[in-house]
Amino acid sequence: MSSESITPEEAARAIKPDNPFLANFRPYIPAEAHLRELTLLPLIMGTFLGMVFGASSLYLVLKVGLTVSASIPVAVISITLFRVLSKLGLKDATILENNIVQTAGSAGESIAFGVGVTMPAIMILGLDLEVTRVMLVALLGGLLGILMMIPLRRALIVAQHGYLKYPEGTACAEVLKAGASDESRAAAHRAGDVVDETEQMGAKTIFAGLGVGFLYQVLMTGLKGWKDTPEKVFGAPFKAGSISAEISPALLGVGYIIGPRIASIMCAGGVLAYLVLIPAIKFFGSGMTTPLAPGTVPISEMSPSQIRGAYILYIGAGAVAAGGIISLFRSLPTIWHGLKGGLADLRGGSAASAGAPRTDRDMSMKFVIGGILVLIAMIMAFPQLGLQVNIYVAFLGAVLIVAFGFLFVTVSSRLTGEIGSSSNPISGMTVATLLLTCLIFLLLRWTGPNYYITALSIGGIVCIASSNGGTTSQDLKTGFLVGSTPKYQQIAILIGAFASALILGPILLVLNDSATVYVPRLSFEPATKSVMVDPGKVNALPNFTDQIKPPAAGNYRVLKNDASNPVVTGLDPGEYLVDASGKVAYKMEENFPAALNVDPSQAGAPEKLKGPQANSDPGLYRPYHKTDTAGGPAGRYLLNDQGVPVYLADPGINGIHKTRPDGSQVTKYDAPKATLMSYIIKGILNRQLPWGLVLLGVMIAVVLEMSGIPSLAFAVGVYLPLSSSSPIFIGGMIRLLVDKYLRKKLQHKNLSEDQLVAETDKSPGVLMASGYIAGGALAAIVIAILQGVPRQGLVNFNKAVEDWSTAHNPLFGAANGDLLSMIPFIILMLLLYLVGREVILRTKTRGAG
Repeated sequence: MSSESITPEEAARAIKPDNPFLANFRPYIPAEAHLRELTLLPLIMGTFLGMVFGASSLYLVLKVGLTVSASIPVAVISITLFRVLSKLGLKDATILENNIVQTAGSAGESIAFGVGVTMPAIMILGLDLEVTRVMLVALLGGLLGILMMIPLRRALIVAQHGYLKYPEGTACAEVLKAGASDESRAAAHRAGDVVDETEQMGAKTIFAGLGVGFLYQVLMTGLKGWKDTPEKVFGAPFKAGSISAEISPALLGVGYIIGPRIASIMCAGGVLAYLVLIPAIKFFGSGMTTPLAPGTVPISEMSPSQIRGAYILYIGAGAVAAGGIISLFRSLPTIWHGLKGGLADLRGGSAASAGAPRTDRDMSMKFVIGGILVLIAMIMAFPQLGLQVNIYVAFLGAVLIVAFGFLFVTVSSRLTGEIGSSSNPISGMTVATLLLTCLIFLLLRWTGPNYYITALSIGGIVCIASSNGGTTSQDLKTGFLVGSTPKYQQIAILIGAFASALILGPILLVLNDSATVYVPRLSFEPATKSVMVDPGKVNALPNFTDQIKPPAAGNYRVLKNDASNPVVTGLDPGEYLVDASGKVAYKMEENFPAALNVDPSQAGAPEKLKGPQANSDPGLYRPYHKTDTAGGPAGRYLLNDQGVPVYLADPGINGIHKTRPDGSQVTKYDAPKATLMSYIIKGILNRQLPWGLVLLGVMIAVVLEMSGIPSLAFAVGVYLPLSSSSPIFIGGMIRLLVDKYLRKKLQHKNLSEDQLVAETDKSPGVLMASGYIAGGALAAIVIAILQGVPRQGLVNFNKAVEDWSTAHNPLFGAANGDLLSMIPFIILMLLLYLVGREVILRTKTRGAG
């Protein structure tokens, strides 16, 4: 059959002749129209924007364990930039070129999710995270997901048109139509398409949001304009209860985009952790004088953050694991239906491959199958992936990746069409992959740290492949609606995925290194309130003679304030340093025992410190990974030549120490999903988990499901700091108010619920929130990189800015700075609300082209 004798509708009906939705369907740009599409400038622009949004998405997934779709923001930016270029003498982009930009630009976000969910688990397990390993997992998973999705396009995108909604892809198509160039609108008019001249574009809205978010983040964290995390810790009778908020534009934007329901459920998990569980543990443990495992100090001496690190994280991880598995089991009927439908349609989809029109041409199947085989060969060949333990591990690993990869790419692509990218249980699929992989390894007696990386590489590649498969299907749906050439879209997303995969590994390591704290055996926290010890008691205290000294030189004595027999009433239990005047100067913490010693032959090659601490200590140390808690905390230690640990390297990702020895503060990344993956691997392969705490979390998830509440979002809230989920909650509440206004405004159109949701998802508020996310996250990444550079000039500048703000800025260093620092955040909230209500940044109606 020749290309002149077959239409897109006939090609679709060759697959699904009984689909009534295809009878009257015609793409915005018809198949016979030939507009510019895969050209160099859109491809470069899309690839660059994909890298930008990939970096910001990686920051988000490390902070709160989720990302937001990049397609609509990228489409809006593309339309605007090309419109500006057209006024400078260049041609405005066609709708098909703008679609290429958003296709290439969407790859970074989905790869960033997979990287952030799995790769940090290697560090959490106490192993080195090599940049080549991250790049390989990102690259292989990203390309594999795209190639495995291509044969499913006709089955899922074309044949299921009308049945599979692909909400984000459909909304993005509407944005592209609204911003179509005059040339594109003319092509649509010639084909008899009716163009809505009242469509509006919110390009300036997203750019305004990006600028505001970037500037706000720079002023807050870079120049210390105000506190980034206001906090209130309660005293008796509610000891250890606390509330806090990380007042960042990125988290506010996330809350606005995910909406009020999920935002509220997530914050409720944080309320349970910080206002119920932590105070309860403090209440029942306040009389204990010995540590309660897995804690290493008595609960009576613990701060709220220490209680969280010792107990709540395991409860939260158990809840997240149970929530992920429950959501996966609840999705099994849909997944099974999707798998059966996808495979059945795939078998019949080849009927339309020959002689297809422009809008139905895919990449050659020879290229697709050949590409998959090359990727599988690379998976088996590279030692960084941990599959080269022996030939059997390499072969089994490749088989598991192909089997789980194709299964979950098929499932993800179909579920994305049914419930959207935001609700697609990629985490649950990754949990299932890791559980099954680890159980197979356990049956084969492949246990121990050597197989951690193998299991994580399999899970990481499958996670990224299934995530990118869903994103690819959304892009191809957008292309189907606007009349793009699938082959060109597939080329664009392959290039975009390749470029994003190359940069995400270095960014991940930079974020980790910039927030890594090299913790000495003893830490000294300056006293927060003035406490004097009776002079008669001071002379009876033992002298402080340890070689590790506090920041301020002087003669100190050691005060041990026991909970059962306090020397100073009103002073929290713990060890303190008292100066010659009797003033309590520091609270002293022992981070690992002085008796800990390691055979130097078991340590790695000598290395230097990274980041700002390298300026004060240029020495060489040998790294040693301690994988158990016998004799001291597990983690990565730096040893001297005698095998004595000098530092415990507390990573930037999932670390617990937020203050360097010089007193400067760092921002940590909690990586909740990666922590879950590490617990699954360690719990199965080494069976090293405090199962009592984990099972408490599991029961929390079960209770929620029995109450009809989605447990996964709540469980993530239990695991995350309340400071991360509270701004998300605030963003969700703003969205609730704006959506009420929009529903009232659109009432006269008699739209269905799905149509209303689609309208609110592309409203000015969503675009502004997307700008907040991109601008705030990018500024945070730039600041993290600059603060982590081991240059004395930058270190001195950062320290000078922090010291000045502490001494002179009432929004940062004053006693009521926590309250005053909410003022800029309230302005940020008000701006988002007013943009959502279209009070400001109102867009003009576009006239006829």
